[in-house]
Amino acid sequence: MNFPICSITNSERESLKFANDFAKEPKAGDIVAFTGDLGTGKTFIVKAIANYFGIDEVTSPTFSIVNTYEQDVRIHHFDFYRLKKVEELYDIGFEEYLNDRSAIVFIEWAEMFEELLPQSIYRISIKHLGESKREIKIEIK
Repeated sequence: MNFPICSITNSERESLKFANDFAKEPKAGDIVAFTGDLGTGKTFIVKAIANYFGIDEVTSPTFSIVNTYEQDVRIHHFDFYRLKKVEELYDIGFEEYLNDRSAIVFIEWAEMFEELLPQSIYRISIKHLGESKREIKIEIK
């Protein structure tokens, strides 16, 4: 894939194909930050990418803040949605997760603590355009 990229998907099936195509890009040590309103499909995309790496049981870490999965690669999956203060991330050792060069780190609601993220990461923004229609943009910044 050449970045930046922007795609309009018209169904879950098209979003799944887009996610599967992107799944070939991130490698251990990479960070993928997701932004988008509630219900746009951030967790759906993470699940699809994790499935590409042989991980079938992915759940949103909304209440646990982070879930870790391991199969073909280790994945740390964060959800910042319920966090109120940056100290909550420091309390769970967020920097150690970010520096885990043997894992891919996915962060939903990344815009909430943008200041903690390194510069060179994949940034995926998803916009809801209709019931199943989405605009998905991927940049490396």
